[in-house]
Amino acid sequence: MKHTLLIIIAALGLISCSTTAKQAAQPEANANTQNPIMPITYVGENTEVILTDYLPALEAEDQVVLSTEPSYQVTNANAEGFTLNGDHTLSVLSVDVPNKGLHYDIPIVPQSKYEVGLTTKSFTDSTITLGVLNEYEHLQFRVFWQDTRAKEYVEYGQYDPQAIITIEPAWRESKGRSFIRVYAYGDGKHLNDILIPLQDGKVINDVAQLTRFDDHAQVLYSLMIDRFHNGNKKNDWKMNSPEVLDIVDYQGGDIKGIQKKIEEGFFEELGITTIWISPITQNPWDAWGMYPFTNGNKYDSTKTYTKFSGYHGYWPIFATEVEKRFTTEQELHDMLATAHAHGMNVILDYVANHMHINSPTLQAHPDWHTDSILPDGRRNFELWDEARLTTWFDVHIPTLDLERPEVCSPMTDSALVWLEKFAFDGFRHDACKHIPLNYWRELGKKMKQRYPDRHIWMIGETYGDPALIGSYVKTGMLNAQFDFNIYHTAIDVLGKPEQSLKRMNNTILESLSAYGAHHTMGNISGNHDKCRFISLAGQAVSWNENDKAAGWTREIGVTADGNKELEAHAYRMAMLLEVINFTIPGVPCVYQGDEYGEAGANDPDNRHMMKFDGLNKEQQEFRTKVQELAQLRRNNMALIYGEYIPMQVTDTKLRFQRVYMGEVVDVVIDLNGESSITINGDKVWTI
Repeated sequence: MKHTLLIIIAALGLISCSTTAKQAAQPEANANTQNPIMPITYVGENTEVILTDYLPALEAEDQVVLSTEPSYQVTNANAEGFTLNGDHTLSVLSVDVPNKGLHYDIPIVPQSKYEVGLTTKSFTDSTITLGVLNEYEHLQFRVFWQDTRAKEYVEYGQYDPQAIITIEPAWRESKGRSFIRVYAYGDGKHLNDILIPLQDGKVINDVAQLTRFDDHAQVLYSLMIDRFHNGNKKNDWKMNSPEVLDIVDYQGGDIKGIQKKIEEGFFEELGITTIWISPITQNPWDAWGMYPFTNGNKYDSTKTYTKFSGYHGYWPIFATEVEKRFTTEQELHDMLATAHAHGMNVILDYVANHMHINSPTLQAHPDWHTDSILPDGRRNFELWDEARLTTWFDVHIPTLDLERPEVCSPMTDSALVWLEKFAFDGFRHDACKHIPLNYWRELGKKMKQRYPDRHIWMIGETYGDPALIGSYVKTGMLNAQFDFNIYHTAIDVLGKPEQSLKRMNNTILESLSAYGAHHTMGNISGNHDKCRFISLAGQAVSWNENDKAAGWTREIGVTADGNKELEAHAYRMAMLLEVINFTIPGVPCVYQGDEYGEAGANDPDNRHMMKFDGLNKEQQEFRTKVQELAQLRRNNMALIYGEYIPMQVTDTKLRFQRVYMGEVVDVVIDLNGESSITINGDKVWTI
């Protein structure tokens, strides 16, 4: 019998500021103890809400009663969700979902320009004081504890420089980690949201209380297994083919090498809390690639003569088997145990979009992939936007038709095998933009149902505007995505002439508006698909040239001619990129080699074997400064949970503050002068 989700709609009126909306549930009883439910983004009339996006553990036979604000109309309610309509220009609103003796409040946040209006000032065991930054004729804010609406404070009739939140007895009696969130409006403007972590009911104001399970406190390190460190030479297996140039052959890096670097303290010294490893699934053992080959291995300025090995891991043959060149299952278990013993997470890069054409799965199910030819007769290759859910990446890696249930279900199960067999802490998901939403919904639902108490963090890769990127970020889908818009703006502003830091600040504010003031979006220094920024800043690679071809045709350094003045400039701009990533809201992510200023063009020239020794003076100094930034980020609550407050914005200078519980971190990014970080008036870092 097919079950349906029964939805009953009820109206919920506004409650006075002096009364509690309802009795708060104990955090042990709620489904999202570690990370509260993400808010609904109201984009105007006909905002569609899929309930399992926010409550992924809901079963089809569940009875759900929705209570909504009188400002809203709920229409089209069915087993999937409902549609929101209404005017909320002067309201702080939520949807209440009572279900099976529990209730959940889903905040509703409008899609509007971000404005900083509130900061945290101080706290006691029973109260939290918020600072109101601007003079608002009417100020509203609503307080949530975990997934429960607690109190709402309505319309200060006159300017009040501070507001008091009372910490309820039920909160103070709770055990473990929980969160207070505050959403605010002032004079019709959506203000920043506040996030305050609690431990055993008390406000956390010391980073020593944070653990690897606190998502906002993460510092990521992205590495390519084959190009990181060779810890077990017995599994080395080069192709040694005349068709494969050495730069795209296996170099010997493996999981044992990662474990050794954990044990040596490499990651701890650098300030890393989460290691992101490239795909570990078995790839083809023969050579593939779309480029022609001729004898002689001679470079041509217009062509590339090579086939490719699967050293990178993005051509899976088997979705659930480890690549023997990289590891054994026991070595993988050992590495994960070592990482956890050192207080670090490990997330796995997982490929769901495609499989290699020789995969036994595709051979058994030849109809599981999308069509390689479009209805109009064109080849369906690399149509990243026009046919983003069906396009093939190459002739040998067909895209799976994941919109079909018979394809989607086993592929989500394949991803979960890595959680069932191994103690991974989450995933970096490849090519999210090309995977339909039904896949993420099914994966999130299965994950929440099978591992309700396990901390699993997922970040995705999507290139596009904030609306597209954010469409995947829900409680029942991804926790975060990499913020490529921040990255692209940053490298433009820092690397190209006649660019303005005003644009940098605007992009930061756009991200905060799109994803919330306390998002965990990834701020990257680079990745395996990007030209090394330091080589762009040093003009070793031109902004206008084919940066993939560049690495095949010449040796790429920091500069093209060894100009010391230009080289110093490139190192400085690359460092300012790191300053941005480590000090703005979000989760900083260092791509291997960027911590010492590795040079290179695009793929595969950006995938050199890691250097742990033999760094020159400039590289050593660069690494030291990055290490200092990472440690500052890890050891400062304001950089983890603080508000982003622009203080001075010009074409050449951006000064902003991060503020949490009275601690003030002042960051200055100056294209022409000294850049610095100051904490409570003490300058602690300069360049």
